[in-house]
Amino acid sequence: MDFLPIFINIRQQPCVVVGGGDVAARKVTMLLKAQAIVTVVAPEICNALQNADIKRIPTQFQPSHLDDARLVIAATDDHAVNLAVYTAAQIRNIPVNVVDTPKLCSFVMPAIIDRSPIVVAVSSGGAAPVLARLLRARLETMIPSGYGRLASLAARFRDQVKQKLGEGLPRRAFWENVFEGAIGEDMLAGREELAHQRLQYTLDTAKPTTTGEVYLVGAGPGDPDLLTFRALRLMQKADVVLYDNLVSEGVMELVRRDAERIYVGKKRADHTMPQEGINDLLVRLALEGKRVLRLKGGDPFIFGRGGEEIETLAEHGIPFQVVPGISAANGVASYAGIPLTHRDYAQSVVFTTGHLRDDTLDLDWMALTRPQQTVVIYMGLTGLAEICRQLVAHGLPATHPAAVVQQGTTHQQRVMVATLGDLAEKVEAAGFKAPTLTIVGEVVQLRDKLAWFKPDA
Repeated sequence: MDFLPIFINIRQQPCVVVGGGDVAARKVTMLLKAQAIVTVVAPEICNALQNADIKRIPTQFQPSHLDDARLVIAATDDHAVNLAVYTAAQIRNIPVNVVDTPKLCSFVMPAIIDRSPIVVAVSSGGAAPVLARLLRARLETMIPSGYGRLASLAARFRDQVKQKLGEGLPRRAFWENVFEGAIGEDMLAGREELAHQRLQYTLDTAKPTTTGEVYLVGAGPGDPDLLTFRALRLMQKADVVLYDNLVSEGVMELVRRDAERIYVGKKRADHTMPQEGINDLLVRLALEGKRVLRLKGGDPFIFGRGGEEIETLAEHGIPFQVVPGISAANGVASYAGIPLTHRDYAQSVVFTTGHLRDDTLDLDWMALTRPQQTVVIYMGLTGLAEICRQLVAHGLPATHPAAVVQQGTTHQQRVMVATLGDLAEKVEAAGFKAPTLTIVGEVVQLRDKLAWFKPDA
């Protein structure tokens, strides 16, 4: 992040714009909307500035023009003048923006979606301003003007809510319910009086909750674009998140910024916190009234031990929700270009784990070697050589197609296609590391034709 996103109060503060053209006029308009006192330094000004509420200095720029300024914008087509403005501002420690010259900016002007008092800013840090404007246009259609009225309604009730519910979780939960429920819908539909009445009644009857809730959410195989809408909503709602090793950094970036984050490990043979400890922590945090996000890679009910966790929650009467995620098998196979079923090659698919509770590999080998099926093996990297050996020993030919996918669906994805006879050797030579997924079956030979995801492209 090259620039810290920040909103500055410049109401009734002196700001200077150097330049008198159309670009300068647009910057002046934004400053005036923020109620700044604007001075324009330019020998000539365009028509748009003729009747603007500004102070004008009709001369060439001099460093002394910035002596009392709180913020400066240079918008001329003369690089020497722009550089002089930047230098003078830097000497005086004044925030400065030179239009279309990121190297001469201590701040940038974002594209704005104005739903005052709600204001959304979109910026590329000067790298792609046209793209930022396109994103703004898209967001404009997604954020109705009613959100500004909803924010104004909240402002009128803010002190009352704070007095009754105090600080922290109860007050935040109250407002989230208001914004996401019938009161928010009333405001967006223009029923302002009804929304006001409902909000007053909701506040009068509000009681702080003593027990929180747990959200067991599947984070998918890695690509944050594969998250469900429900997962995203709960990730933004949670007060604390417990996450494990299989949750990608891209997914974690979408968790609410101020949520407490607790890493609970879950690497093979390296658990930062044992499963029983995780179960107990979920209960304790919920009993403290917190909304707890248990974020698990893939789908929580496919080798994710989600069932064990909600069993504990149910025993203690803790409310919970379960949000399925795209499983590692589905997501990784798709991004690797390997369909799990195909009418010419496989009519069934079996999910199994190469990492049993007691670290043995005593699998149902006969079931895994049936014809015309695909076998997907989770957590099988460490025992890959033994897995391949046992599959061959129980009837599959050594030439049977197989593949290992590392960090599937991410830009670090790597795929090794081989046979049961040489897969383990090739994977070891290539230095593959967990997390990986192993796919065994005739469908693997379709990868050459169907591979579409090119992480290095």
